[in-house]
Amino acid sequence: MKKRFLNSIACSALVLTGAFAFVQAKAGSQDNDAMTKLPDGTYVVNTTTLASSVKGYRSTTPLKIYIKKDKVERIEAIKNQETPKYFARVKEQVLPKWNGKTVKKAAKMKVDGVTGATLSSDAVKTNVKKGLEYYQKNK
Repeated sequence: MKKRFLNSIACSALVLTGAFAFVQAKAGSQDNDAMTKLPDGTYVVNTTTLASSVKGYRSTTPLKIYIKKDKVERIEAIKNQETPKYFARVKEQVLPKWNGKTVKKAAKMKVDGVTGATLSSDAVKTNVKKGLEYYQKNK
């Protein structure tokens, strides 16, 4: 009876240790997915996991933010479910606003959205803010 009890405790400890290791590995992979560094020194921040709860009109609006020498080079939209006609306007009129700005200045910017695509614009602005904050904390 004591031997079975000790075996069950040992098995439980092993299962919990394995589960903990899995959770830690998963958390680490999300961090790796959130920001990568290219060979030329450019950081690419992917907001897919950083802003997974930020919704536009139809869905999330993940972005890739390219940062080199502490300046925003460009921001690209990742595939999303927003209305293509309106989101194209957001990509043309909102995303370039941060280009060439230092990360510090870009993080403080107040950018106007696109009329008719207000929810998408707001989601993009929040994604940029979260991406730049992540970069500043983890570069």
